[in-house]
Amino acid sequence: MHILLVAATPFEIAPTFAWLEANFQQKSAGVFEKEGLVVQTLVTGIGMTATAFHLGNCFTQQRPDWAINAGISGAFDSELKLGEVVQIVSECFGDLGVEEPDGRFTDLAELGFLPQSLFFNPQPPIPDLRSCQGLTVNKVHGSEGSIQKISTKYPNVQVESMEGAAFFYACLASGVPFIEIRSISNRVEPRNKDAWNLPLSIQNLNEVLLGILGVI
Repeated sequence: MHILLVAATPFEIAPTFAWLEANFQQKSAGVFEKEGLVVQTLVTGIGMTATAFHLGNCFTQQRPDWAINAGISGAFDSELKLGEVVQIVSECFGDLGVEEPDGRFTDLAELGFLPQSLFFNPQPPIPDLRSCQGLTVNKVHGSEGSIQKISTKYPNVQVESMEGAAFFYACLASGVPFIEIRSISNRVEPRNKDAWNLPLSIQNLNEVLLGILGVI
């Protein structure tokens, strides 16, 4: 079994990386193996462009059995708690399109350049993780006006990231089975980093991630 573990930044998966170093044999930089399980880590950098480039480059060289995208995210859904780990089962590009003269946003699917606005993961959801709809953006939302606009445009989105939809798109286009998990680090609200809880979100994310690596 070959698993590709994808993260935007090294700190999001640092505990899992340390666990792999301690418990697996390191075959090469970022590649660990034990008893037939190969875990290859890929830190792409932040954003859709970096994610798409590194995944495309990786998939042309090898085909993993599974790809896992693990990271932190903001929550639109008030029911989601800080530190809660969720599985993203659908994604959409939140700012890929055109601005109309009246200020409305029209996405590429509405323009006819994508088959649909939402991309779905065809794999069964993971038991015990809440299934959520993700929104992927180049600029995270940090003002009341922009939050209200995007929430009106996509009323069912629950979490926001900067990589998820690109990960979905690359895996679907390449036929690689995949999972995206996100830990809630903050609310999508007028920007207030004092209200974030990065330590809790990263701790919980990696606990769930190690559990997934043990059952796939």
